[in-house]
Amino acid sequence: MRVLARIPLAALYGVAHLVAWMAYRVVPYRKQLVQASLATAFPELSERQLRAVRRRYYLRFAQMAVELVKASALAPAEIRRRVRIVNLEEPQALLAQGQSSAAHRRSPVQLGMDAARPVPRARLPARCRLQAVGERLGGARDEEAAHPLRQPLGAREELLLDILRRHGVVRAIAMVADQEPTTSERRYWTGFLNRDTAFYMGPEEIARVTRFPVFFIAMRRRARGYYEMEFLPLAAAGGAMPPGALTERYARLVEAQIHAAPPDWLWSHKRWKLKKSLYQNR
Repeated sequence: MRVLARIPLAALYGVAHLVAWMAYRVVPYRKQLVQASLATAFPELSERQLRAVRRRYYLRFAQMAVELVKASALAPAEIRRRVRIVNLEEPQALLAQGQSSAAHRRSPVQLGMDAARPVPRARLPARCRLQAVGERLGGARDEEAAHPLRQPLGAREELLLDILRRHGVVRAIAMVADQEPTTSERRYWTGFLNRDTAFYMGPEEIARVTRFPVFFIAMRRRARGYYEMEFLPLAAAGGAMPPGALTERYARLVEAQIHAAPPDWLWSHKRWKLKKSLYQNR
């Protein structure tokens, strides 16, 4: 990654176009999976429209892949130039008052140029601690290979223990969770893209225990290599919510983003390996 990150971004985009063309035309990458997922999520689209979405998906996926590589070598000022942040004032005000907050965002592959630094550190209060939390990768070698992008990340179980130990620390927590909770027994089931879908309960449980205010970070592609992050309130500080309510709000916001820009979601990921049992239906 360090070697590839030295290549100019324009040249990397050229490689992305070639890879996308091969993945779509020559050696179709998970073609059946992408076709089936799109057809289920968007039954109102014609075959021609679905084909157009698939073609754009492979190109945008390849472009974001090279952006993730390049992000590990970009200066923070360059990332701030490429990522516009909307409504950061609300969490900033809470942090300035001494209230910690959590931000729930989409899968890391959707974050483009902002992958390595979720919120510019200079735009947070000086006494605030910034933490980014995500799922561990498969093994030690995977973690080591992704080190330039995952350096700030920790595990959720470690995070909650740290919060309880140092409850007086003002902190902003960015949580990345969009994939399937195959390793967790605590799951929330809801309708998502016309399927029964399981979501992680970890972020909601952390919010319930800590009573932190929670924000959803909506990620949008404005142009190739340029993105927008918008902070949307999910839960107020100390607010009592029924079990599953926060996760349901999160799922609806993610679904709305996918409908607004279908090619920007990871359709080649096997998202629906888990099946809702008859017991869970009851």
